[in-house]
Amino acid sequence: LLGEAPGGVSVTELAEQLGLDKGSASRLVATLANHAYAEKDPVSRRYTLGPQVVTLSRSLLARLPLREVAKPFLRELMEKSGECSHVGILSQGRVLYIDQVESAASLRVNAEVGSLSPLHCTALGKAMLAFGRTPLPQKLERFTENTLTNADALKKNLELVREQGYATDNEEFDLGVRCIAAPVFDYRDKVIGSIGISGPVTRMTAKSMPHFAELVIKVSQALSEKMRFTAHRV
Repeated sequence: LLGEAPGGVSVTELAEQLGLDKGSASRLVATLANHAYAEKDPVSRRYTLGPQVVTLSRSLLARLPLREVAKPFLRELMEKSGECSHVGILSQGRVLYIDQVESAASLRVNAEVGSLSPLHCTALGKAMLAFGRTPLPQKLERFTENTLTNADALKKNLELVREQGYATDNEEFDLGVRCIAAPVFDYRDKVIGSIGISGPVTRMTAKSMPHFAELVIKVSQALSEKMRFTAHRV
């Protein structure tokens, strides 16, 4: 529940969702906060996930098949594009970055492994939204002037993603940063994640984006084939 609400959850809301009285819910979330699994905003008095959850998630990442299989594909994507490559999965209604390969460039864009980002304004997230069955987020929070905060506009953008086979983030989450990502499928043709690159707008220009998109699509398709083979082999 704490991870599904970007703005946090109040004790009253937590009690209602869990079917507890307010006192029990308050004690429960206080215990989580004492162990850093939850954090309380001193102003809003709402609770969000704490840093210990990120630490725990990192210890679990190594057991994800996609993370292990994706390693050489991430390396290939970084070497051919010159930009940071990363792979993510759907978690708690957001994108969970499970691995990345950093660019060698002095000016580069990195995403912390184990961190969570919104679906509606990241290339990794939009790739999974477009090709998966995850419903659109109820709240489309604005991060920059380019963020799509209208549901109809986002749906139209996702239609384009399905047509072209890849998603873009045109400074929608961070100003000065562009990203491209494509979905990764398993043997059931079900979306299990997405893979892509991120870089500064000075290198990921309108002229170079088609070239980057071609690279990302090619690598995502190869990774999907590998995941299909891996599943059948197991």
